Amino acid sequence: MDLKKLFYPRSIAIIGASPNIGGGKLPYYQLMKMTGYKGRMYPVNPKYTDIEGERVYSSLDDLPESVDLAIASVPAKLALETVEAAAKNKSKFLHFFTSGFSEVGNVSLENEMMRVARKSGTRIIGPNCIGVHCTESGITCDLPKSPIHGVGNVAFLGQSGGMTNNFMRMAYSRYLGLNKVVSYGNQIDLRVEDYMEYLGEDETVKVIAAYIEDIKDPGAFIKVLSKTTPLKPVIILKGGTTEMGAKAAASHTGAMAARHDLWAAIMRQYGCIEANNFEHMVDLVMMAVGKHIPSGPRLGFLGAGGGTSVLFTDFAAAQNMILPELHRETQALISQRISNVNTSTTNPVDLGFYGFDFTIMAHTIDAMAHDDNIDVIIPYFSLDFITSFQNDQIESGPHAIVEAAAKTSKPIVPILSRFTENMIEVEQVRIRLTSIFRKAGLAVYATPQEAIHAIKGVLAWKMNRSAQPDEPSRHKVSDIKD
Repeated sequence: MDLKKLFYPRSIAIIGASPNIGGGKLPYYQLMKMTGYKGRMYPVNPKYTDIEGERVYSSLDDLPESVDLAIASVPAKLALETVEAAAKNKSKFLHFFTSGFSEVGNVSLENEMMRVARKSGTRIIGPNCIGVHCTESGITCDLPKSPIHGVGNVAFLGQSGGMTNNFMRMAYSRYLGLNKVVSYGNQIDLRVEDYMEYLGEDETVKVIAAYIEDIKDPGAFIKVLSKTTPLKPVIILKGGTTEMGAKAAASHTGAMAARHDLWAAIMRQYGCIEANNFEHMVDLVMMAVGKHIPSGPRLGFLGAGGGTSVLFTDFAAAQNMILPELHRETQALISQRISNVNTSTTNPVDLGFYGFDFTIMAHTIDAMAHDDNIDVIIPYFSLDFITSFQNDQIESGPHAIVEAAAKTSKPIVPILSRFTENMIEVEQVRIRLTSIFRKAGLAVYATPQEAIHAIKGVLAWKMNRSAQPDEPSRHKVSDIKD
């Protein structure tokens, strides 16, 4: 499906635009101004004649052209006439921010809207969603003053507007560059598989993440999924996996319940990466867009402290990861910079107090990078001790790690410990180190569990990406619904 003019519209009508920001709706007109949208924009609202000196049109009938995208922030009682007006205007896409449809039992209104839309060829986004964001074109459903990091390679599809906004906020804080985002709500017309198909073929998108509550057409979704996952990682967080969660989803977007056991089986069968929770989804995305992604399960761990090393090994083993012993040559090289008191060079590598020195950590990373027993290198940084004892290295030290990472094709996955949470100076160090590491393309985590779960998910996709099912499904796609 060609959605180019949805993401790159030459003209936009904002139905319900207002000079007043607030009132329970997103100020789309002002947002587009702030993001620098360069196309033609028409505010539409019979209550006003101008917004900041710009003419406001009383209806779509008054516009000088057919628009590529109309965004409607109107009450549900005006939804049908808004579709009729968009159809008359020959608007290509119509997004409804409005709620009050099947999620509250008003299915007949959705049916009437679709009856009109089908006759005209106007395609509907939503309703009951915050809409579309494309960093390159400047259209957005995001909050003002977002810390945009330029056009990125991450796409997100969210059935929930709140989850969509949360993903965008966390993506910016993790230095994940957003490319395209769609909050799609009740999906009465365009469905998640339509957006996924387009994004799967979009060469500027490296990974697709999605929050999904229900699938309207399982067969169509699986067909698109089977084409997309061999090309790029597709990371999905499923909402409504319990009986109570399914009831909540029904009242949220009118979602139909799905059998989670079948859902999970189909996700695995077709090479999708299933996220366990929201934070895990973001962790997986960060790993998937890293400069290098894992090629095997053999981990090399280095840090300060025996207990941390032991627990890391336990976490890794529980997830079927291994920590092979380093070659003697590697251990000898590591030993050149440390004493043999309270340290260990086998793997996990316990550097003792030397593990607070960035230059020794960088030397150890370089040594481990040349060891053919290791697929992924995970340096563990204790921010509490670094802030206290290695404050002079906070600017220069991280760059030494980046330089070591640049010499190898193996993923370097730093863990920045989070124990002290009520001291601003420690948090400032975390923010600074995260910024340096992320801008170098390294995936950064706060705990060993986060890092290991992210490695496992992306590694499973990489190992299985070439495997295709012999038939459309070993499960009946109809069985995905209760």
